[in-house]
Amino acid sequence: MTIRDIRALLAQDRPTVGTWLQLPSPDVAELMARAGYDWVAVDMEHGSFGRTGLPDIFRAIECGGAVPFARIGEAKKTEIKSALEAGAQGLIFPMIESREQLDRAIDLATYPGQDFWRASGSVAAEYRGVGYCRANVFGKHFDRYREEVAPEIFLVAQIEHVRAVENLESILTHPRLDAIMVGPYDLSGSMGLTGRFDHPDFAGVMERIARMCRDCGMRMGLHIVRPDAAELARQVAAGCRFIAYGIDSVFLWGAAQRPRQGENQ
Repeated sequence: MTIRDIRALLAQDRPTVGTWLQLPSPDVAELMARAGYDWVAVDMEHGSFGRTGLPDIFRAIECGGAVPFARIGEAKKTEIKSALEAGAQGLIFPMIESREQLDRAIDLATYPGQDFWRASGSVAAEYRGVGYCRANVFGKHFDRYREEVAPEIFLVAQIEHVRAVENLESILTHPRLDAIMVGPYDLSGSMGLTGRFDHPDFAGVMERIARMCRDCGMRMGLHIVRPDAAELARQVAAGCRFIAYGIDSVFLWGAAQRPRQGENQ
């Protein structure tokens, strides 16, 4: 699987399904990639990943046949640069609540001269730093990476607060944004309804997001935190196209707990 394969799926209005990685183990990363997902997102916000370990994690994901993504801890220069230089081919920006936040995050992920979406005469305050790194094989493939790979980096904004919903149209219409992903726990929490996904108010907000995505031609995404094949099928049928399914730690908990039947016999 490659970024171009993922884009081809979306161009055909087919879903791309990835998964989430919180455990800082290359072995776990490779295992999750070999489990059949299109992409594996390294959770740099809540996981225990250090900068020096990222190259091995991304190598393992690639070895397993999936595309390495990173959900950065915060849309700041150092974190964006660390993920991209280590080899992330997709970035998920958390807690995007305004077009201004998204503009800056995308600027920091973009090399100078590649901001084709800007209005004539508009200049970004900051860009992605240019240098040799693991992503361009430490300079050996610098030109190819800059000209062919970097412009294809897949960019996702997480919608995790009701304030983002109020500003959603301006977020969805960014020409360089590839998809959004709803973070259901944070979004419901911002409404005082943490984890109450069946509450009518939360359902209403989700429908509003889905409708605006349809109207703006943006790919709707969601994190299905607890693995549920029926829920995955429902979300695909409802129009979700960029879906994170499960988390490595949740998969482990689901299968690892000690059986209790007959234990006292």
